[in-house]
Amino acid sequence: MDPITRMVAAGAAGVSGSSATYVDDVFSTFLYDGTGSAQTITNGIDLAGEGGLVWIKNRDTSAYNHCLFDTERGATKLLISNSSAYQFTTTNSLTGFNSDGFNLGSYGDVNANTLDICSWTFRKTPGFLDIQTWAGDATSGRNISHNLGSVPGMILIKKIDAYENWAVYHRSIGAGKFLSLNTTDDEEASTDIFGNTAPTSTVFTVGNHGRTNQNGNTYIAYIFAHDDQSFGTDSDEAIIKCGSFTCDSNGLATIDLGFEPQFLITKRADSTSQWDIVDSMRGLTTNKAGVGNIDNALLRANLANAELKFPQFGLTSTGFLTGANIGPNANYIYIAIRRPNKPPTAGTDVFQTLNYNGNSSTVKRPTNILVDAFFTQRTNAGTPYAIDRMRGGSQYLSINGTGLEGSAANAVIEFGNNYIEVGTLSAVNSSAYNYALSMFKRAPGFFDVVAYTGTGSLSGVNHNLGVTPELKITKCRNNTSDWVVGGSAVAGENGYIYLHSNAALVSSTNYWDGGDDSATQFGVRNTNMGSDYSGKTYVAYLFASLDGISKVGSYTGTGNDINVDCGFTAGARFIMIKRTDSTGDWYVYNTVRGISSGNDPYLLLNNSTAEVTNTDYIDPLNAGFTVTSSAPAALNTSGGTYLFLAIA
Repeated sequence: MDPITRMVAAGAAGVSGSSATYVDDVFSTFLYDGTGSAQTITNGIDLAGEGGLVWIKNRDTSAYNHCLFDTERGATKLLISNSSAYQFTTTNSLTGFNSDGFNLGSYGDVNANTLDICSWTFRKTPGFLDIQTWAGDATSGRNISHNLGSVPGMILIKKIDAYENWAVYHRSIGAGKFLSLNTTDDEEASTDIFGNTAPTSTVFTVGNHGRTNQNGNTYIAYIFAHDDQSFGTDSDEAIIKCGSFTCDSNGLATIDLGFEPQFLITKRADSTSQWDIVDSMRGLTTNKAGVGNIDNALLRANLANAELKFPQFGLTSTGFLTGANIGPNANYIYIAIRRPNKPPTAGTDVFQTLNYNGNSSTVKRPTNILVDAFFTQRTNAGTPYAIDRMRGGSQYLSINGTGLEGSAANAVIEFGNNYIEVGTLSAVNSSAYNYALSMFKRAPGFFDVVAYTGTGSLSGVNHNLGVTPELKITKCRNNTSDWVVGGSAVAGENGYIYLHSNAALVSSTNYWDGGDDSATQFGVRNTNMGSDYSGKTYVAYLFASLDGISKVGSYTGTGNDINVDCGFTAGARFIMIKRTDSTGDWYVYNTVRGISSGNDPYLLLNNSTAEVTNTDYIDPLNAGFTVTSSAPAALNTSGGTYLFLAIA
């Protein structure tokens, strides 16, 4: 049993193996609408029992500050990252810390009515974050004990009872220098701030400066770890890194973290600059060609400014890269936090079907999962599209054609924690259509999305699926090309079929380097734009079988009823089937539209025809699904071979 399946089984059984800590358990970016009245934010982070830091910023206006609350000082006590101001108490601000989030009052900075607000929550955890307070005594070289359990990578310190700028230690500039969180100042040399002494796994040092240890004042420190590899299924993964990079003469740099980040704070250290904060909830995506031409949504820790759009950074499967919009030959420091990687325990954690009637108005559609990608189909006919968080909601690809990627600001405005905000683009929200969305969350062992740039000689493309992909779907984004489907479930990695076509399987290595797929990479090949053509950008959707959650497999037709055992206990909620030995469409079924003993509505991914509702080609089965004897040759004929993806 692979580590991911083992972890899922352990969690479901409630045994000790489920005690592993994931980034999902200790960090959250949570977007919410202000209400102007009390509300509870449920983000899954245990603050009441474990303690931590909540950082909140209104995204829509510069009228509101960055507000920092923590369990050491207590609820209602507020610090501002963009100010030298001392702590003040606001009884209707953050009013309580919960076992799964926090409570808010009506205070405008954290809950202004109708405005969009972002929160970042950091749980106190060895290897991730610690918080310490102390009374200043003006002793130079004073050691402050901490419980991080590893050497800190970055420390933010604030005098809380008087005006004073923030002091920032970062391992990349050393303890003889410091930065100021609330200003654009570059690194400054001082032996009085951090005592010119590097921190250890048990203490950090302060000097006798007013920023860190003035007699009679009180201080707080937020202490962030660096590269503590005690997280994940086997407790051998890092979830946070604090480092630096230097851009080339064009302002470009590629940073290898060993993981894909979901959150970054960056600051130029050798010159004045802003403290930029980006995250994958607000639009940290991949850059189309690695040159920064997809905008990030930036908030700046040193400014109260509203969120702005700027092409700054792009994601890779193992880190991030810069665009050509930051300083040439500049040196930057950063803190990076890993993307969510906790294995799911049920199909409802990672998949949902959403049906709605379009209304041609921008609207937030509630979801039960955090959506990373979806296929949208119109039940009353229309082109199906693929949209995902990785590429940004403004980018869309038609599934039943070979066209290049389209771009429209009115497609998906935002992928939220518990919603997707769709615009007025007809692909997602026209009043003339009804929509059926098959929505997927990225999760180890189940599904991953990878965006990459071809070179013509890639030895493999990194991914975060954690297991060998059984079904991989790739499409060139900036050139006309086929949707190419392969993976171990498709002729043992060598063959390919087309997602946009009903054509049969071709047993060839034209698009794949057969046998090169693994738990960390998938093989590609330089052929006709398919998966690795120099300078072309691609997206890949990767699926695998995860016990009790998903099944990628095949069956042989008999012409009679066929029970397809997927190892489920309550049947399949989503089924996609394609005949591979001959022509056959891509059939899509789900339980929201109906999988029953009677007629079962279906849509086809490879064409724009309307939903068919008057056929009974499949039936429910607790272990998976049944293909009936009335199904056509595209689903069930004697000797035919069929590829399927099923989700519980």
